[in-house]
Amino acid sequence: MACRTRHHTPGIQHSRLEIRFWCFIMMSGLDLERLVLAAGPIGLMQACLDVVLPYVRQRKQFGRPIGEFQFIQGKMADMYTSLQSSRSFVYSVARDCDNGKVNRKDCAGVILFAAERATQVALEAIQCLGGNGYINEYPTGILLPCRV
Repeated sequence: MACRTRHHTPGIQHSRLEIRFWCFIMMSGLDLERLVLAAGPIGLMQACLDVVLPYVRQRKQFGRPIGEFQFIQGKMADMYTSLQSSRSFVYSVARDCDNGKVNRKDCAGVILFAAERATQVALEAIQCLGGNGYINEYPTGILLPCRV
């Protein structure tokens, strides 16, 4: 990203080198902000699993808990895999940043990946809860408007 300015302030002289320096400082913080913000979707995915797991153990259909059905088990496995892969990606990028190897592509990619996976996990959680996933008595009811 290029930082350019065309504003001329009377009485204040800025060198191009000084402006580029401050733009570099500003943009270097953006990478770390992206990394920090990627932790939010991970928390969302964990919260979805924390709501869904007890529900599928408790809710019975055809005399069995719905968590015993292969379809629900597949959804739960997908949710868990999305959570763990996102968490691993965030931790890996954070470790690289701690070691001084800040990679702009990784920082941008980690928030994109985590946010997309979190949206998918939230929709899967709503489906696992069935009709209860759409009401506001369950935390997943709040997530429904987010998919639009």
